[in-house]
Amino acid sequence: MTNLALFDLDHTLLPTDSDKEWGRFLVRTGAVDGDAYGRANEAFYQDYRAGRLDMPAYLRFCLAPLAQYPRDQLDAWHANYMKEVIEPAIRPEAVALLDKHRAAGDLCCIVTATNTFVTAPIARALGVEHLVGTRPATAGGHPDGRYTGDYVGTPSFREGKIACTEAWLASLGKTWSDFPHSFFYSDSANDVPLMERVTHPVATNPDETLRDIALARRWPILELFQ
Repeated sequence: MTNLALFDLDHTLLPTDSDKEWGRFLVRTGAVDGDAYGRANEAFYQDYRAGRLDMPAYLRFCLAPLAQYPRDQLDAWHANYMKEVIEPAIRPEAVALLDKHRAAGDLCCIVTATNTFVTAPIARALGVEHLVGTRPATAGGHPDGRYTGDYVGTPSFREGKIACTEAWLASLGKTWSDFPHSFFYSDSANDVPLMERVTHPVATNPDETLRDIALARRWPILELFQ
């Protein structure tokens, strides 16, 4: 039977943070105020690492630039971002991990807090069909509409990752019980709720807090980018 394989993205499949790097890319292009945006971007990132991120406040911050520019401009910038930042960061170890689960016939999905504008092209570059992420709102709800700076539904963050994953499974006509085994690979203590939900949590390139939790609970630790 098919198993379920879930993967966090930033610092798990990628040795970097795609959301933070997108913000830094916007600073380099001049799309945002360099000093102010750069300081806020770093502060939010440190809050995330410390487990104290105000997610609604962060989403207002990181989605605001999407509302300031038309989609064709954003897409052009994102294509350059992929070439300059993401493609050089895709490591063979991450591809091999994905390939292992794909070869086994597992249903694979990236489950990330980062918004889907940033992450959908990354998932495609990694060859992963399914993506669960925070969804930016568009004018009139049209898929190709201009971004509003708001988000839709539950952010895919902490306990919200469980709700978003279950909604995605339901869209496929599936539930957790359809899978004899479920895996979730993550680097972050913020992902402990979803790690507790699967049958096989794997602390992958774990931060200090998650490493301590994994050791205490005897979860496997995978150093993917040694």
